[in-house]
Amino acid sequence: MIHQLKHKTLVTSIALATAMTAFPALAQSGRSAIQEIQVISNSRRSEGLADINASVSVLGQQELDLVSHTHYQEVLNRLPGVNISRNNGQESLIAIRSPVLAGAGACGAFLTAENGIPLRSHGFCNVNEMFDAHTENAASIEVVRGPGSAFWGSNAMHGLINVVLPQPGEAGQVTLESGPEGSYRVTGRYGNDYGNFKQLLLVNGVNEEGYRDDSGVDQQKVSWLYNYTTKNGARLDGGFTTSNLNQETAGYVVGTKAYEGSRRDTNPNPEAYRDSLNTRVWTSITQTVEEWEIVMTPYFREANMNFIQHFLPGLPIEDSEHRSLGLQVAGYRTLSDASSLAVGVDLENSSGRLKQFQPGPAVGTVFVRNTVPQGKHYDYEVDARQMGAFVSYEQALSENWDLSLGLRLENIKYYYDNLMLDGRTRDNGVACASGGCRYNRPADRSDGFANLSPKLGLSYALDDSNSLQLRVQNGFRAPQATELYRLQNAQTVADLESVQLDSYEIAFIGAGGNWDYAATYYYMDKENDIITDSARINLNGVHTKHRGIEFAAGYDISANWSVRGAVNLADHTLENSEDSNGAALKGNDVDGAPNIFGNVHLQWRPNSQFLAELEWVNMGDYYTNPENSASYDGHDLMNLRAQYQVNDVIDVSLNLLNITDEEYAERADWTSFTGDRYFPGEPARAFVAVTWQFK
Repeated sequence: MIHQLKHKTLVTSIALATAMTAFPALAQSGRSAIQEIQVISNSRRSEGLADINASVSVLGQQELDLVSHTHYQEVLNRLPGVNISRNNGQESLIAIRSPVLAGAGACGAFLTAENGIPLRSHGFCNVNEMFDAHTENAASIEVVRGPGSAFWGSNAMHGLINVVLPQPGEAGQVTLESGPEGSYRVTGRYGNDYGNFKQLLLVNGVNEEGYRDDSGVDQQKVSWLYNYTTKNGARLDGGFTTSNLNQETAGYVVGTKAYEGSRRDTNPNPEAYRDSLNTRVWTSITQTVEEWEIVMTPYFREANMNFIQHFLPGLPIEDSEHRSLGLQVAGYRTLSDASSLAVGVDLENSSGRLKQFQPGPAVGTVFVRNTVPQGKHYDYEVDARQMGAFVSYEQALSENWDLSLGLRLENIKYYYDNLMLDGRTRDNGVACASGGCRYNRPADRSDGFANLSPKLGLSYALDDSNSLQLRVQNGFRAPQATELYRLQNAQTVADLESVQLDSYEIAFIGAGGNWDYAATYYYMDKENDIITDSARINLNGVHTKHRGIEFAAGYDISANWSVRGAVNLADHTLENSEDSNGAALKGNDVDGAPNIFGNVHLQWRPNSQFLAELEWVNMGDYYTNPENSASYDGHDLMNLRAQYQVNDVIDVSLNLLNITDEEYAERADWTSFTGDRYFPGEPARAFVAVTWQFK
């Protein structure tokens, strides 16, 4: 009740402020000297970073080229507030101003997109979906920390990652890279400029044998982009991306500090694999109609994934897919008082299916063998309808003050159809021993979720170089389909509500001739978070608070030396009084949530041809269970990177990762069944690449 009152107060106050914006602006706002970096993640169109009242960080082309990441974690974790844990191969778990979130629907806390098109539909997220984005050929990657703007709905709750592909046009480049244990990668770009029509083809292919046993990866990505301007002035920007992944998956190694010594390269799950095929097609049509700039973006999405759930008894195979047709519409207008207004709607229709099949009998205890049957566990379809409407308004209140307001209303409706027998029987209708089968299939039903999400931002120019930003906003995520319909044990209906997060921020941002910084304090209160309790029941059972300070800065020491870094201090705590077993948890740290982490990069550029960087990556210790009785000690890594331009057409690069050969865990976890378990980090390794600019 208290949270509902707080949330209603937040919504009402910002909605009233939105209604009052008819008052004219007093003057044009002052503007800080922050470097002009163009981003699209705030309003879905290009705008200067200095003009945005949001916690946005951008990885540019030069930084992406230098890091030349083999996994997107290597480059995204350079940003403040971001802590992506690499699992095996191309898998990962995301944390943005949050603990590392696991579980069937935890991925719904983050929205991942490419050129503004979400990688997955609302309700059908996957924790590993970032590997479907064409990050290897990106022009930039933008990260919004905290709830997204009114232009983004469900899933942009803790944050948003948007991969921005290059603009079409003249290009001709091929990069060949060789790595440890016979791994190799090829990346290429080819484009043409025909005047009013431009096109660009991007390709990436990688083959990795894998450091651990039976953990090879084959992945291919292709993107084609175009730009066309019609005779009447309409602009079309579109293309497609297709990614294919075939991966042998290595599971956790179990035992205290099993990431050290002889077990770090072993694989207890040699049978595990993951196959994924994902395609997105889109076109943005931009046309000026009277005083409005109208942008309409129809898109199509298809996602398919098949993998062995090596973490479950019986090793069942999950086969999932979904297809979506969507439309983003936004209208932008500058009003007579120099304020700006944007309104729009988002529509999406998705159809998904999930099957879970266990080829053989389960092994283990008598209880497991009796309750985890061979055969089909789930086979259901879900149709999802998402409709959102939003308004965004920005106005200069005085010479120094700027106001930013946003409001989004969104409705998501699920229509679930069980294609098997209802209940917790075997697929042939025979009951399991010991009271029933583990997997329970609910009867056909529909569920709907409506949410109102407001945002209020104030910005004050302290002087020509520094500014103060204040933000109050709400984020939400509707339950995912797997949380509603993939039930277990005695649960026949998952009566769930949307997860709600109220966020409050204060930030100081500044830039000068040879320095820049951003310091942000945030406080977030999240309620109705969805968990699976000890009886495997899905319920709204978690209340957490998230507080932190993010500091990012860069300084040019001289003409040849520069340093940049990010430090994160965070406190993510449980506000529930006890867990389902009666253990007191209130005030405990959320598991998988380090209190401190960050990185520092020292760069040396003696001339225009050579660039080198020494990187220090720090991961602090963190608890691995809610009771805070198990923990991981943290680690420090050192990486060395160098680029050399041989001539106008040939560049060479060398990346040395983990040069101290630290024995560490990419991710540490704990369960009551296994105790400590880890995804081990890789040892010292080198990657050598040659780039040919043939056009």
